[in-house]
Amino acid sequence: MSAPFTLESLNSLPLPAFSAAVGEVFEHASWVADAAFGHRPFATVAALHEAMMGVVRSSPAERQLAFIRAHPELGSKVKRLDITADSQAEQGSLGLDRLSDAEFQTFTELNAAYREKFGFPFIICVRRHTRDSVLRQFARRLSNDAETERNTALDEIAFITRLRLVDRVDGPGKPRTEGRLSTHVLDNVSGKPAMGVAVSLYEIGKSARALLKETSTNADGRTDQPLMAGAPLRIGTYELHFAVSDYFSAKGVVQAELPFLDVVPIRFSISEPEGHYHVPLLVTPFAYSTYRGS
Repeated sequence: MSAPFTLESLNSLPLPAFSAAVGEVFEHASWVADAAFGHRPFATVAALHEAMMGVVRSSPAERQLAFIRAHPELGSKVKRLDITADSQAEQGSLGLDRLSDAEFQTFTELNAAYREKFGFPFIICVRRHTRDSVLRQFARRLSNDAETERNTALDEIAFITRLRLVDRVDGPGKPRTEGRLSTHVLDNVSGKPAMGVAVSLYEIGKSARALLKETSTNADGRTDQPLMAGAPLRIGTYELHFAVSDYFSAKGVVQAELPFLDVVPIRFSISEPEGHYHVPLLVTPFAYSTYRGS
């Protein structure tokens, strides 16, 4: 779906229309767009975002703190009226609007501890994290000092608003917001790409695993589409399953009645949401290897 505005059209809008177009990018802070308006014309979408973040970072300390405090806490069991549509969608994408009783209690306790220490809510760009990663960051950042955490909150706001702005504005020089996960299976018996290998991708959490995608390899030993693309890769742990026994059986390769390798699992972690992770498999019926490719 294309963005509703182009950078060219934004550059030509009067202040009220400009603010209406991008004012909601920053949570309850249309004043950011108002102040950035004076920096037009913007040569790139990235320049527009930098100008808006520059307004926030250079604002007086009290106004900056009030802006940070206007962000919602993570996790809720009721629909709140003080949360923007963007925040609702972002938290909903990670299931933070439908937590179990135990999960809700965990988030409630962490939110309270964080707010008591720092005086503002814990802010993180949830579109770049799995739920496990959010909880790890929550626990880690509670040990920070106030200045470090205030700067970290602003850095996370930069990630959040960069994604929101890219969703709204099309034009040259968009900041990089998307990652990609791909794979490639090589049959080391034939020395050729392995076609027809069933591939499953799972997210691995502390309490559960979630199937994200099922596909198979094409004539090049790759999947027709990346395993994940078009958005940030969520920081977390994943597992790829390759049904190699079925593949070698279909190729007529002699195997034992109980094949030595049935389904090959490769567990790996993603820490760069805007990066490219290529996880190839080189395989025979008796051995396999992998690495992070490019």
